[in-house]
Amino acid sequence: MLWLCRINNPIIESGITMRKKIIAGNWKMNKGPDAAREFAVEMTPKVDGGAADVVFCVPYVSLLAALDAAKGTFVAIGAQNMHFEDAGAYTGEVSPGMLKELGVKYVIIGHSERRAYFGETDDIVNKKAKAALVHGLMPILCVGESLEQRNLGITIEHVRIQVKIAFDGISAVDAEKIVIAYEPIWAIGTGVTATAQQAEEACAAVRQVVAELYGQPIADKIRIQYGGSVTADNAAELFAQPNIDGGLVGGASIKADFDRIVNYQ
Repeated sequence: MLWLCRINNPIIESGITMRKKIIAGNWKMNKGPDAAREFAVEMTPKVDGGAADVVFCVPYVSLLAALDAAKGTFVAIGAQNMHFEDAGAYTGEVSPGMLKELGVKYVIIGHSERRAYFGETDDIVNKKAKAALVHGLMPILCVGESLEQRNLGITIEHVRIQVKIAFDGISAVDAEKIVIAYEPIWAIGTGVTATAQQAEEACAAVRQVVAELYGQPIADKIRIQYGGSVTADNAAELFAQPNIDGGLVGGASIKADFDRIVNYQ
């Protein structure tokens, strides 16, 4: 008989770390409160209490509706962004304390669309990650390369730098609470997916950086997602890779068959 002991997210099975998958849906700028509530009510029973942790990351205006719809289930609600300050003259922004007060558990930080459209830098991502942790939110921290960077053969170097800056000044205890999402920019919303081998190579490199920063035991605990045109048809192959612990799913997360991604086995 195998000896099992749950420690936070990982399971230690005969000395081998088995991380529980985490699949987060990034709804992006879709679904107002009514549509969010309707979709969450429909989808939650299909994905609740399975083999993976499930997160719905919804627009600010729909957070309360999603939280209400997911009440009493194991489905967590996440925000798609936040400011790194607690309060102040930041028109249009939302603080981590506000999200925590609502009951939000996760927050996406450093998504490539935030970096590309709103000028978020690696330093800003680091500030946001620290602020989220201070307020008890769990960051889903995004890294990934452009098509130009991949074609230049600097994918691994680029991702390593992103991870190092993002984790700068974060303690080992807090590092364990972060979910890292590797999302190649060229695969987001394009219908082009990284091959399982490409995704695994990058996620393994991310885990190696974490090991260099904090040691292998902590690197073995941190969950690393793949994101970029994940669908019900490719989820099983991607999630079967040893260093891929689930997905950050974009467009497919607001489709009727999102449960097929969660229940991919």
